[in-house]
Amino acid sequence: MTLNILFFTITINKRQMSLEEIRHNEMVEKMVEDNKTRQTMLRLF
Repeated sequence: MTLNILFFTITINKRQMSLEEIRHNEMVEKMVEDNKTRQTMLRLF
């Protein structure tokens, strides 16, 4: 009888974002919000 057991260790680390990545994400979020407001304004007309 053979018993094969595999052990896996998974380590999850929180990713540290650089200042440049943070700025980029903020800019993208702002652009998305601007586009949403434009869409709602266009629907009113």
